[in-house]
Amino acid sequence: MPRKPLDIPLKLETISVLDENGEVDKSLEPKIPNDELKNWYRWMLMGRRVDERLLKLQRQGRIGTFPQASGHEAIALGTIVAIEKPDWFVPAYRETTGFLYRGWTIETILLYWSGLEEGAIPPEGMNDLPIAVPVATQLVHAAGIGMANNVKGEKKVVMTYFGDGASSEGDTHEALNFASVFKAPVVFTCLNNQYAISVPLHRQMNCQTVAQRAISYGIPGVRVDGNDVLAVYVAAKEAVERARKGEGPTLIEGLTYRYTPHTTSDDPKRYRKEEEAQQWAAKEPLIRFRKYLEKKGILNDKIVTQMEEEIETRIQDAIKNVERMLKEAPYSDPLVMFDYLYADMPPHLQEQRDELAHFLSRNKSDAEKKHETAAH
Repeated sequence: MPRKPLDIPLKLETISVLDENGEVDKSLEPKIPNDELKNWYRWMLMGRRVDERLLKLQRQGRIGTFPQASGHEAIALGTIVAIEKPDWFVPAYRETTGFLYRGWTIETILLYWSGLEEGAIPPEGMNDLPIAVPVATQLVHAAGIGMANNVKGEKKVVMTYFGDGASSEGDTHEALNFASVFKAPVVFTCLNNQYAISVPLHRQMNCQTVAQRAISYGIPGVRVDGNDVLAVYVAAKEAVERARKGEGPTLIEGLTYRYTPHTTSDDPKRYRKEEEAQQWAAKEPLIRFRKYLEKKGILNDKIVTQMEEEIETRIQDAIKNVERMLKEAPYSDPLVMFDYLYADMPPHLQEQRDELAHFLSRNKSDAEKKHETAAH
């Protein structure tokens, strides 16, 4: 028998609606009310400013190490606005704008990166999972939630996120395979920012795109300009509609750039060139979207200045609130670190907790004695 080519019907698309100069392809431009577009910019700007302030706080030693999200606002916002409140939000850790849009407070985000479990509590009534730092583990959860939605007959969609580095993890492929086989209503969004910490994309994989991996799982795959919030929204909306109709998952690859270090303990100058960063800076999502909105008469300097002032006030208030909270119980009590992992604490952890309690009690007594001696 002669060799025959396989007839695989799936095709890949790339989507770009808004170029780096703010010029729009009218044939692809989604019809979104001006007030909503203005609100999108406000959320993206808030995401950027919160991220920048978190960096300053970390450098001052006021929070722990964290991964910055600057440059990822278009992917986070363009996808999150495509789902509804009852849908599921299963994030990784660069979706700050998405968290804020879903109702997570700046205080909660600050508590998380301060190392407190209270920072993992989602807003009341929201089907949201907390930040997931372990790479790709959240994708298996997302697939499972989607499969459970089908079993329960619910029309809820799961929006989940991962990076290009995570696309090489086994959990990613297991999640994509299960979601495909069981037609789970999951939208897998890859934030392809070119580097898995210090490893560039071409050394992570030998295929041209992350999106083309969708073909092997028999699901639609699309690559979008991840710095173009309109393109991201178009792709996400189509994927969400497919999922809600019972047609299964979609893989979206958002092509963007990590304008910052991988985390606050990283130095990107050791593995990438400044010229590359400057080239990507010209494609930055906030500037591009602002140009578009200004041309439509939705934004101007006065409106943006007012937004900046409101956001700055909100951030300052959140920092003050958290710093006050950290001085009060339960946040000021180190013993609570033992309280969130097990329903029934195992003996070895109980032993450690008792030892720490004794140490703290002894130090408190010594401090009180010194105070009394000094008073006399």
